[in-house]
Amino acid sequence: MIYPDLYNCNIAVIGLGYVGLPLAMEFAERKTCNFTGNKMSRNVVGYDSKLSRIKDLKNNIDKTGEKSADELKNKTNIIFTNNPSDILLSDIFIVAVPTPINKKKKPNLKFLETASLLIGETLSSRKSKFIPIIIFESTVYPGATEEFCVPIIENSSGLSYHKDFLCAYSPERMNPGDKTKKLIDIVKITSGCNITCSKWVDEFYRSIIDAGTYMASSIKVAEAAKVIENTQRD
Repeated sequence: MIYPDLYNCNIAVIGLGYVGLPLAMEFAERKTCNFTGNKMSRNVVGYDSKLSRIKDLKNNIDKTGEKSADELKNKTNIIFTNNPSDILLSDIFIVAVPTPINKKKKPNLKFLETASLLIGETLSSRKSKFIPIIIFESTVYPGATEEFCVPIIENSSGLSYHKDFLCAYSPERMNPGDKTKKLIDIVKITSGCNITCSKWVDEFYRSIIDAGTYMASSIKVAEAAKVIENTQRD
């Protein structure tokens, strides 16, 4: 099992909202690793199914207000697309789609299901010596990554979890519109499906997060941490 190159991997960020867009641009533009000082050159594809969102970003418009026109105009190592074929060369897939809740406070997982299907179909055609790592950032209930998303990916790709692809979970912790604490200023919780994957994913995020990371003992623990955080906010 060959893991992607930590400093020179190809990344697809699926979902370009207030979480996905800053994350995609930070991975693309950070040139030096935070904790080793090694040079980095990561190619990022920012994918969103909404054509209007892609058109806006290509015209340097971010309606979420997270990125300025100048930041978008001067972006490097990243493309924006709604074409699934553009993520075929990716080694890392980061899912940052919304999981809205209804009036009964139950999560709507339709966007997560669509993203999982997209990844599964992509993996079935992907050819690389590196094992793909799928990292979920969307807010979910404990167990959702491996009990809801993984079976969809397996069924749509014909591949096997742990053998042909790996999964991880790192909950988004951004506060929309907060200009004082941005993505890189908030400690990132990370996790993976095994210890090697966990360590790789932790180093992957630590390379761009100035505030550092905290590696949880399992994916379920990381998922639960997000649920607790949301409960405390409420």
